Amino acid sequence: MPEMGATLITTQSMTAPGDLLNLSLNASAVIPEGFVLLALIGTLLVDLAGEKTAAKWSPPICYFGLGSALLFLSLQWNGNPDSSFLGAFLADNLAIAFRSVVALSTLISLLISWRYAEKSGSPVGEYAAILLAATLGGMLLCGSTDLISIFVSLETLSVASYLLSGYLKRDARSSEAALKYLLVGSAAAAVFLYGASLLYGLSGSTNLQVIGIALINSPTPLAALALVFILATVAFKIAAVPFHQWTPDVYEGSPTPVVAFLSVGSKAAGFGLAIRLLVGCFNAFDTEWKLLFTVLAVLSMSLGNIVALAQTSMKRMLAYSSIGQAGFVMIGLVCGTEDGYAAMILYMAAYLFMNLGAFACIILFSLRTGSDRISDYAGLYQKDPLITLGLSLCLLSLGGIPPMLGFFGKIYLFFAGWADGQYLLVIVGLITSVISIYYYISVIKMMVVKEPQEASELVKSYPLIKWETMGLPPLRFALLTCVLATAIGGIVSNPLFQWANSAVAGTPILQQALEIAYKGNLG
Repeated sequence: MPEMGATLITTQSMTAPGDLLNLSLNASAVIPEGFVLLALIGTLLVDLAGEKTAAKWSPPICYFGLGSALLFLSLQWNGNPDSSFLGAFLADNLAIAFRSVVALSTLISLLISWRYAEKSGSPVGEYAAILLAATLGGMLLCGSTDLISIFVSLETLSVASYLLSGYLKRDARSSEAALKYLLVGSAAAAVFLYGASLLYGLSGSTNLQVIGIALINSPTPLAALALVFILATVAFKIAAVPFHQWTPDVYEGSPTPVVAFLSVGSKAAGFGLAIRLLVGCFNAFDTEWKLLFTVLAVLSMSLGNIVALAQTSMKRMLAYSSIGQAGFVMIGLVCGTEDGYAAMILYMAAYLFMNLGAFACIILFSLRTGSDRISDYAGLYQKDPLITLGLSLCLLSLGGIPPMLGFFGKIYLFFAGWADGQYLLVIVGLITSVISIYYYISVIKMMVVKEPQEASELVKSYPLIKWETMGLPPLRFALLTCVLATAIGGIVSNPLFQWANSAVAGTPILQQALEIAYKGNLG
C-alpha cells in the first residue's frame, strides 16, 4: 500500500509543491478572515472611546464582520480551491465548512454574551475583541496547510482562549480555570513544536503535502514519533481522553458564553486540524493513527458519558458531555470514508445549534438565579415553561432522540462506522448514547416532573417575567434560532446532508486519500 500510495501522490500532486514559487499572496482566499480582523480592530477602537460607546457600537461591528465573513464563505463554496500565502492556506470546501461552523458559533456566542458581560461588569469591547481574535485563529487553523501557519493559527486561538477563560478577574474560579488551561495548553504547544521540528527534519519542508510525500516514500521511526506528538496536540484541542483533564475545570470556572464558544468553535477548529494533518500528512501511517484514534474514541465516549452521570453542576455535566461528543465525531475520522468525513461535518453543524441552544438556556437561568446547579432547576417549568422547553429539546437532541437534529447526525456517524467495519466503535457509541440519554433526561425530569412544593428555593423566588418583555432580544433571538434549528432541522435535514457531502466531494485532499485507500484495498 505505501508504494501504491506514493505512486499515486507523486503523479497527481507533485506539481503542487513545485508551483509554490509561482503563487502570490492571493488575499481573496482569506477575505472572510479579513472581515473578522476588521471587526476586531473596530471593537478595539470603539473601546478606546469609553465603555458606553463600546457597549453601543461593539455589537453592530461584530455582526457586520461575522455576517460578511459568512457571506463570503458562501460565495467561495464549490469554487476552485484557492491557495493563499504561498501555499500556507487553502480555501477548499472542507476548510469553508469548518470555518463557517467557527464563525457561526462566534456569532451565536456573542448574541448570548452581551447581557452576561453587562451584568458581570466586564468591558464589552475587550471581550468582543478577544473572542474575535480566537475566531480568527480558529478559521485560519481550519485551512492551514503549512506547519508554520498551523502553529501561528493554533496559538492565536489558544492564547485568546486563555484570556477569555480568565476574563472574570474578580472570580477566583475563572482565574484558576485560565491558569490550568494555560499550563496544559503551553505543554501541548511545546509538544506540537517538537513533532513539527521532526517533520521538518525528515522532509526539509514545512508544507504538509511535501511532508506527506516524504513520509510515504520513506517512513521512519522518527516519523512515527512525530505522529504521536502531533496526535497529542490534536487530542488536547478536541478534549479527547486522556488529554481532557483541563475541560471540566475550565468549563466550570470560565464565563458561560466563553464555554459555549470553546465547546463548539474551538472543537470544530480542532477537528479541521485533525483532518488536515492526519489525512494529508500521515498517509504512510494510516493504520497506526486510526488505531490510536479508535482507542481515544472508545475512551472518550465511555469516560465522558459515564462521569457525566455523577455531576451536580450543569456546566461540568456539559463538559463531560462534550468529551463524549468528541468521541462520537471521531468515529467518522477513523472510518476514513466519504460518508465518515461527511458525517463529521454534519454532526459538528448539528452540535453547533443544540449545544449553543443549551448554553443560551443556562445563561438565561443563571442571569436570574446566579446558579448552575442541576438541583436548582427543580420545578422550573412552573415559572418559565419556554426556557424549560428550549433546554429540554436541546438536551434530547444531544442525547440523539428522534426526530431531533442530533439523532440524524448520530445515525449518519453510526452508519458510516458500520459500513466501514468499525463495529467496536459503533457498539460503544450506541451503549454510551443510551447512558447519555439518562443524564440528559434526568435534567428534564428535574425541571418538569417535580411538584410545586418540591421546586428549589431559587425557582420559588424566580422572577415572573413575560418572554416578550424580557429585554434581552439578542439572547432571545439566539435561543429561538438554536431551538428551532435543533427541533426542525432533523425533519428537513436533506439540505444539511447535501452540504456535508459537497464539503467532502469538493476537497482534493480527501478525494485523494479516498482514492489511495481504494487502490490499496484492491491491492
